[in-house]
Amino acid sequence: MDEEQWLADRFEQHRAHLRAVAYRMLGSLSEADDAVQDTWLRLSRTGADEIENLGGWLTTVTARVCLNTLRSRNTRREEPLEARLPDPVVSPHGELQPENEAVLADSVSLALLVVLDSLSPSERLAFVLHDLFDLSFDEIAPMVDRSPVAARQLASRARRRVRGAEVREAEPDLARQREVVDAFYQASRAGDFERLVALLDPDVVLRADFGPKRAAASTVIRGAGAVAGQALIGARPSSELHPALVNGSAGAVVTMGGRPFVVMGFTVVDGRIAEIDIIGDPDRVRRVAAPVLNGS
Repeated sequence: MDEEQWLADRFEQHRAHLRAVAYRMLGSLSEADDAVQDTWLRLSRTGADEIENLGGWLTTVTARVCLNTLRSRNTRREEPLEARLPDPVVSPHGELQPENEAVLADSVSLALLVVLDSLSPSERLAFVLHDLFDLSFDEIAPMVDRSPVAARQLASRARRRVRGAEVREAEPDLARQREVVDAFYQASRAGDFERLVALLDPDVVLRADFGPKRAAASTVIRGAGAVAGQALIGARPSSELHPALVNGSAGAVVTMGGRPFVVMGFTVVDGRIAEIDIIGDPDRVRRVAAPVLNGS
């Protein structure tokens, strides 16, 4: 085996972990893959001879690449953060794809990623690496050009934001989630407003992201009555539902005339829907929903 192949094989042993780090840092599957590829290019130029801890080195490089991406993104983003949703990891219902198992380890939800999107780049890095991947503040500090004490403070501020956002833990029984989501669709198509309200948490939040070309359509709606009303308006008898896992929870890909229309993710808590996340950007729906649509 030549040296380049040996290096590539060692890198592949860490790819899933690096993709998981990058996805939590960026909330974008394509950008996460770009960050991992950038890390590989840097490793291939550097070589592993002088790297004492390859896993730590790769994680550090990936985190720094992601940090630069976040800083660049924040300078050019114009749409409101609240109405922008991260990329969901979509799989056929009951068939989480092997390449996504590491990405979704510890059940990273869309709700958590939405909160992470509200953090500063440095806060997000400190929180993700320390709270989700157990890196020490001594390791994190050089990445954000701070002291370990300052890095700890960044993570602490981020943690308070996450707790303050009250990211709720979803119903662990996937079959129960699916039962509630299916009932929601049935009530929506039947025009049953009272049934919809009964299926929704009183403080339910609906986020809809239709992308930069339809930014005016992107919105956040709160409250069972308002969300139920929106569900009745948006119900389309001609639409076709494809059950899916969206970040490991019950969701669906909706098609119209065989074409991707929206991806919907649900958070079910105590038998009611607490959050609905809708992505309606056609290009993004086509990309993230491919595992479901290509197999149907």
